Amino acid sequence: MKLISIISAVVMLSACGLIAPEQPTPENLPQFRIQTATGISQGRLNASADEKIGAEVVSWFDIPYAQAPVGDLRWRAPRELVAPEQLIVEREDTACVQQASRYAGVEDGAEGVIGSEDCLFLDIRAPKDFVGKQYPVMLWIHGGSNTTGLKDYYDYSKLAASKGVVVVAINYRLGALGWFTHPAIQGPQSGVDQASNFGHLDIIQSLKWVRENIAGFGGDAGNVTVFGESAGAHNVYALLASPMSKGLFHGAIAQSGYTVTSSLESAYNLDGADTYVTRGSWQITQKLLAQQGASDTELSLNQLRQRLKNIDARELIALYNDKPAKVDYSPLTTADGIVIPKVGMIAALADPQYGKNVPVISGANKDEVTLWFALHRYFMQTSYPFTKLLPPKVTIKDPTLYNFWVRTRSQAWKARGVDEPLSAMELAGYDRLYNYRFDWDDQEKSFFIDFPAIFGAAHGTDISFVTGDFKYGPVTSYIYPEGEARDQMERTFINVWGDFAHSGIPDKSLDFEWQRYNSKTKPYVRLDRDEFLGLQFETETLDTLLAGIAADTNASHIEKCLLAWETLINIGNADIARYQSWNNGQCEQVNARSEQERIAAELIEEFGTSSVL
Repeated sequence: MKLISIISAVVMLSACGLIAPEQPTPENLPQFRIQTATGISQGRLNASADEKIGAEVVSWFDIPYAQAPVGDLRWRAPRELVAPEQLIVEREDTACVQQASRYAGVEDGAEGVIGSEDCLFLDIRAPKDFVGKQYPVMLWIHGGSNTTGLKDYYDYSKLAASKGVVVVAINYRLGALGWFTHPAIQGPQSGVDQASNFGHLDIIQSLKWVRENIAGFGGDAGNVTVFGESAGAHNVYALLASPMSKGLFHGAIAQSGYTVTSSLESAYNLDGADTYVTRGSWQITQKLLAQQGASDTELSLNQLRQRLKNIDARELIALYNDKPAKVDYSPLTTADGIVIPKVGMIAALADPQYGKNVPVISGANKDEVTLWFALHRYFMQTSYPFTKLLPPKVTIKDPTLYNFWVRTRSQAWKARGVDEPLSAMELAGYDRLYNYRFDWDDQEKSFFIDFPAIFGAAHGTDISFVTGDFKYGPVTSYIYPEGEARDQMERTFINVWGDFAHSGIPDKSLDFEWQRYNSKTKPYVRLDRDEFLGLQFETETLDTLLAGIAADTNASHIEKCLLAWETLINIGNADIARYQSWNNGQCEQVNARSEQERIAAELIEEFGTSSVL
């Protein structure tokens, strides 16, 4: 289930809509007019949204950092833009091509594919007194599975003002326009254009832009921290693994990241040879040609290239979104031997020749997967205690099963998406590694849903504590209720992230030492309200989690197989062989993907949707 589906569904649980805060009137002053290599941008002065800070922030929006990747520049490395005299005009919509959602900058209920290929823009926020300063720079990489998302969604004004940092937020190409491997594309091209990871190349280009231009905004090009969540954290790992990003950043923060990497062969997937891959570029190309009444046997490679280069970008992305009920896998990040070494992301992170030895913070959330399961009919049931004119009351069918599923899958996220990459970097010689787990779940219960029990520290709930800009749709007041617990968590996050950007040291504001990560004792900090904030040591591994599934007496045989499948398939590279041999071959004959589709189909047939709402 997509993030937007969750948010759209829980809208109905709110008894009343949220009132949008009054927006302060910005000041456009001459001293905030900055010339860059790519144009002249007029900054806006805004009072901080938080009166406690008492600071002001200057913001510059929609600055291009590369040429638009359109026409023959589609599926090529981003080209440097030299246009110092052009006047930069703010745009209504800068989203890259993607499926419509609130995270693409459109209202709930919008459908279809939106956005433009002309989307390589960035925003900058800096303290009011930026002139002549050298503030640390933090470059934000948004999440969204590398298929959706937008630089505009999060506002880092509070972080910039309260910690004295310059925050840059970027767009980058998404989906098949950002990651694509096909002999008709890479074959005739040369050099870096033969890469498959164009989205990562965009991020690298934005870092080059920062290196050359950020001084004008009061930023220190010699102190840049990259940070991101989910796919954004995955892209942080890609920067750490890539030989092309060396020297462009000096610290990294990965929030709920993952390390899935495809081979070139699977990304193309000729004749569907890799049965796990359902939407390789060969499969998508066959679909495109079938729609056009053609066949690849009738076309030369160059003719096929022209069709791929000329298809409308939205039509191309729509080819990947036509079967939402199916369990599909489309390769994105690829071990192309140019941006990502041929050995893959994890092996590259462990190899000293690719190492950056910068300080790194990496962590995951205690209840990551509730984002997808909290409203799924397999786990939840509904009732109407009063009238169907009101939202349904949502409760857990089997709390033991649900909690076991959430704990196992969320802990596996940390094992595969945090501990494994940190252990790899330890092998490469990194000596300033820091591990955390985000546990905060001081949410408010509603009569209709017990948010702390069902959602908890769900995927993505940590971001608002870094921004100080709390939003989770119309149920924001339940997810982030005002009070001391929220204030404490926000203060911890902003201090830790900001101090890390300044010095590479995360515990300056803490009253205990944040021990550096090592693969033997695996120390991590539990990020929670002050009462529970502290150092702990990880005992769970992928092996212990799989053993726990095998030993469980509550889940059915099929449920155990599905849980083992999800544990071994997600977050890291799919380990299908281990799934088939797990627990003496218990699940060898269970096609987990087919079982997932069967369950979804049965729920849809009975209820019209697999969601409780």
